[in-house]
Amino acid sequence: MFGKRKFKRKNYDQQLIENIDLFRGRWNQLNDILENSIEPSEKGLFDQKLAKAKYFFLLREARHRHIK
Repeated sequence: MFGKRKFKRKNYDQQLIENIDLFRGRWNQLNDILENSIEPSEKGLFDQKLAKAKYFFLLREARHRHIK
Protein backbone atom coordinates (compact mmCIF):
# COMPACT_ATOMS: atom_id res chain seq x y z
CA MET A 1 0.00 0.00 0.00
CA PHE A 2 2.64 2.50 1.01
CA GLY A 3 5.16 1.29 -1.57
CA LYS A 4 2.73 1.97 -4.41
CA ARG A 5 2.28 5.57 -3.26
CA LYS A 6 6.05 6.07 -3.10
CA PHE A 7 6.39 4.60 -6.60
CA LYS A 8 3.77 7.01 -7.97
CA ARG A 9 5.51 9.95 -6.30
CA LYS A 10 8.85 8.93 -7.84
CA ASN A 11 7.28 8.70 -11.29
CA TYR A 12 5.59 12.08 -10.89
CA ASP A 13 8.84 13.66 -9.69
CA GLN A 14 10.74 12.23 -12.66
CA GLN A 15 8.09 13.52 -15.08
CA LEU A 16 8.26 16.93 -13.40
CA ILE A 17 12.03 17.09 -13.91
CA GLU A 18 11.64 16.12 -17.58
CA ASN A 19 9.01 18.83 -18.08
CA ILE A 20 11.25 21.42 -16.43
CA ASP A 21 14.04 20.56 -18.90
CA LEU A 22 11.57 20.65 -21.81
CA PHE A 23 10.18 24.09 -20.98
CA ARG A 24 13.62 25.52 -20.19
CA GLY A 25 14.68 24.43 -23.68
CA ARG A 26 11.56 25.91 -25.29
CA TRP A 27 11.99 29.18 -23.42
CA ASN A 28 15.68 29.44 -24.40
CA GLN A 29 14.87 28.59 -28.01
CA LEU A 30 12.17 31.24 -28.20
CA ASN A 31 14.50 33.78 -26.57
CA ASP A 32 17.14 33.10 -29.22
CA ILE A 33 14.64 33.39 -32.06
CA LEU A 34 13.16 36.65 -30.74
CA GLU A 35 16.60 38.18 -30.08
CA ASN A 36 17.66 37.48 -33.66
CA SER A 37 14.45 38.70 -35.25
CA ILE A 38 14.04 42.25 -36.49
CA GLU A 39 10.38 42.60 -35.53
CA PRO A 40 9.17 39.93 -33.13
CA SER A 41 5.57 38.91 -33.75
CA GLU A 42 2.87 39.11 -31.12
CA LYS A 43 2.44 35.34 -31.23
CA GLY A 44 6.17 34.86 -30.69
CA LEU A 45 6.17 37.17 -27.68
CA PHE A 46 3.10 35.43 -26.29
CA ASP A 47 4.66 31.99 -26.75
CA GLN A 48 7.84 33.19 -25.03
CA LYS A 49 5.92 34.53 -22.03
CA LEU A 50 3.85 31.36 -21.83
CA ALA A 51 6.92 29.11 -21.90
CA LYS A 52 8.57 31.28 -19.22
CA ALA A 53 5.48 31.13 -17.00
CA LYS A 54 5.22 27.34 -17.34
CA TYR A 55 8.93 26.92 -16.62
CA PHE A 56 8.81 29.01 -13.46
CA PHE A 57 5.59 27.32 -12.32
CA LEU A 58 7.25 23.91 -12.64
CA LEU A 59 10.31 25.18 -10.77
CA ARG A 60 8.10 26.37 -7.91
CA GLU A 61 6.34 23.01 -7.85
CA ALA A 62 9.70 21.22 -7.69
CA ARG A 63 10.84 23.42 -4.80
CA HIS A 64 7.57 22.79 -3.00
CA ARG A 65 8.04 19.03 -3.42
CA HIS A 66 11.75 19.29 -2.37
CA ILE A 67 13.05 17.84 -5.63
CA LYS A 68 16.69 18.40 -6.53
